[in-house]
This record gives sequence, C-alpha cells and structure tokens, in this order.
Amino acid sequence: MKGHADIIAMLNEVLCGELTAINQYFLHARMCKDWGYNKIGDVIYHESIDEMKHAKEVTDRILFLEGLPNLQKLETLEIGEKVPEMLKNDLRLEERAIPRLKKGIELCQKHSDHGTRHLLEEILRDEERHVDWLESQLHIIGEVGVENYLTEQFKAGEMS
Repeated sequence: MKGHADIIAMLNEVLCGELTAINQYFLHARMCKDWGYNKIGDVIYHESIDEMKHAKEVTDRILFLEGLPNLQKLETLEIGEKVPEMLKNDLRLEERAIPRLKKGIELCQKHSDHGTRHLLEEILRDEERHVDWLESQLHIIGEVGVENYLTEQFKAGEMS
C-alpha cells in the first residue's frame, strides 16, 4: 500500500527518536547495573526493550507504506554520569518524543491514515507512562535525597 510521502517522512522522524532512546536507555541500564543499582537498571533496560518494540512497529509500518526506513539517523545521546542526571536526560528525550507523536497523529488525521494514527497513539500512551515514571523517580529523589533513593536500588536483580 503506497503511503503518503509526508507520513513516511514523519515516521522516519519517529523512528530516529525511538532508535536514539534504545541506545540511551540501554547504556544507562548497563551503567546502573555496573554500579550495582540492579533495580533501576532492570527498569531502564526494559524501557530500552519497549523502545525497540516501538522501532520494530514503526519500521514495519514504513515498509507497509512502501517507504524506506532510515535506521542510520540518531539524535545525540545524552548520557548521564549519575542516576539523577540519567533520569533527567531520559525525561528530556521523552519530552521531545511526545510533541513529535502528537504532530504525527494530526498528520495522519489530515491524510486519513488510520492505521498509522492508531500505531502512534499506542506509542504515545507508552511514552506518557514513561514520562510519569521518570517524573515520579525525580520527585522521590527530591523528597528522600539521592543517597536514600540509591540505597533502594541495590535490590537484587537479574543480570540482563
């Protein structure tokens, strides 16, 4: 099914954001695990996997619309050197993704591409949940202090 060029271009922008998130979250997860913060490392690792699933769905949709997915383009990774910085950087990444998804949903409505709109709405819900989790973690750090927060992150976790 031949898709509209603007839809395919927008999907490639979304794909770029998803690929960036995969890499940033994966590295943050590995760093947390290396420091012994298994609990938060596991959560961030699973967020990376969720972003990979989004990238797969977006790639599949681009191919379905007879477009060419651009897997080479990434935004600059913002790697934190401490857990609070990681969370803030991940939040900024999500805060850039949400307007992009909303703009994409509007474009899909304009071109009556209901399948792509539905996909973007699902991704948007996931990203909003992730923003909520990140904001909650930063709020907790503000309430209990970074040292107390990190003490809770030493809980046993699997080495993913």
